Amino acid sequence: MAEIVAYGVLKDEQPLLEQAFADGHLLRCLELLLNSDTAATAAGYEIVSSSVNDVLDARVLRALAAGGTRMIAQRSTGYNNVDLDEARRLGLTVARVSWYSPYSVAEFAWTLALAVNRRVVRAVGRTREFDFRLNGLMGRDFHGRTAGILGTGKIGTAFARIASGYGMRLLGWDAVPNPECAALGVEYVDRDRLLVESDLVSLHVPLLPETHHIIDAAALDLMRDDAVLINTSRGGLIDAAALVEALRADRLSGVGLDVYEEEAGVFFFDRSLEVMTDDTLARLMTFRNVLITSHQAYFTEDAVRQIAETTAGNVADFLAGRTGDNTLVPPV
Repeated sequence: MAEIVAYGVLKDEQPLLEQAFADGHLLRCLELLLNSDTAATAAGYEIVSSSVNDVLDARVLRALAAGGTRMIAQRSTGYNNVDLDEARRLGLTVARVSWYSPYSVAEFAWTLALAVNRRVVRAVGRTREFDFRLNGLMGRDFHGRTAGILGTGKIGTAFARIASGYGMRLLGWDAVPNPECAALGVEYVDRDRLLVESDLVSLHVPLLPETHHIIDAAALDLMRDDAVLINTSRGGLIDAAALVEALRADRLSGVGLDVYEEEAGVFFFDRSLEVMTDDTLARLMTFRNVLITSHQAYFTEDAVRQIAETTAGNVADFLAGRTGDNTLVPPV
């Protein structure tokens, strides 16, 4: 029986995580995030389960290893928050959830796209004040327009399938074309052409050095003035300061962001009684055509259950000395 401590566990997530580990393991669920200030709380736990907002840099990993931790079980697909090189040096095994319900994120991306296009948030705010005017609420049909999909993996493919149902022209950009997307009618083009021709741009690539700020000032300049931009992947894909400047210039019809580059320590917390010190985030909130949500695209019962069950499977593989597709750093 292994002793496991899980960090950044949300209240709705905890029952599903406990069910997944209901095979005799000792699981402790904590809401607090794992970082250099909290790493000492993992002392004595062989396995640490981390969330995407935890910070597992070299300092934290060294503290975990010194406390007896042997495995990091990341409860997300992304792992840019984990120093894998340091984990290898310390002999720490690291595993992730390589995929979960792609429909959760793809459907939420479309939720944002439709909401900003049809001014839903503004409309609801008005009607709650019994203001039923339509001034400023005009949107556009997506049917017949062009959707540009940056990243055509499982989530991008699910997004493309929905776009196809709307009757949109589909452009895709990826290092390796996906035959499933090609069968849907996706035309693969270079990134610049996709940005120039798309009415709707949705980001579904992982955050890597080569994709960091893939939407920067130059990319925003290529986009149509009335385009809609959606990001449900990773905040670092967009240069937020450049996005603010584009919006100040009255460019882009709508922006939907479920992620933000500096979201750590803000998203998943109640900051309503505090002064917002992040000037860029505060400025983004002031634009009426921008909708920001708190990294909830993945947050469906189906997806969270899959994440919990996969994490439990990764732990079982580690204890049995097995490796698999989810293993980022194998055991020594």
